[in-house]
Amino acid sequence: MSTQVDKRAPQRSPLNRDRVLAAAVALADRDGLEALSMRKLGTVLGVEAMALYRHVGNKEALIDGMVDQVVSEIDPPTSVPGWESVLRERILSARRALLRHPWASEAIVSRTSASPSMLAYMDSMAGILRDGGFSVDLTHHAMHVLGSRVLGFAQELYDDSQINQIAPEVMREMQAQMAGQFPHIAEILAQVSHDESTVVGTGCDDQWEFEFGLDLILDGLERKRAAAASLTGQFTEI
Repeated sequence: MSTQVDKRAPQRSPLNRDRVLAAAVALADRDGLEALSMRKLGTVLGVEAMALYRHVGNKEALIDGMVDQVVSEIDPPTSVPGWESVLRERILSARRALLRHPWASEAIVSRTSASPSMLAYMDSMAGILRDGGFSVDLTHHAMHVLGSRVLGFAQELYDDSQINQIAPEVMREMQAQMAGQFPHIAEILAQVSHDESTVVGTGCDDQWEFEFGLDLILDGLERKRAAAASLTGQFTEI
């Protein structure tokens, strides 16, 4: 006796990487990153945890993919004129993405290396500065000043102070690999690796970067103060 298959019964979507990552993001949104486990994720998807390893190698690879999912939600650069407006809008878009996924900032700072998606995003941000007329050196320092604000939250992400300790042949290979896909990051690496650390304002010195950012903040505050004082003076005269 043959068995009839009820074609009206709902068919489960096949398990794939995109479905695994979407479910992981939703689970972290609901319960937080600390609650995420392969077992819980498998339960949500209706499969054994071992089935997930066909699509994500381990939990760290899973979190890498989740970060990429969040980065993909950031709007591409707008066509408005002026580097400042373009950069500001993209950073605010990144902030909106991080607010939708409160666990993501923790996940980002926990990564020990940047994924291709993250590198592409950072390269595009550096490209906005370069297209706006910034030199490679000033772009490098600006990226330090902006820190993780380019991703919508406030924490220093960059530690390239060890670049000058990388063997020259290894550095050349890194630059060659990145040049085609991430040209702006590659040129920053080239600039930093060739700068002499004894020259003030070049290379990557943590103290110099800290003072550079501090001076920019103080200069900006002084401009705001002067503008407010000028406005108050105009009202006083009236």
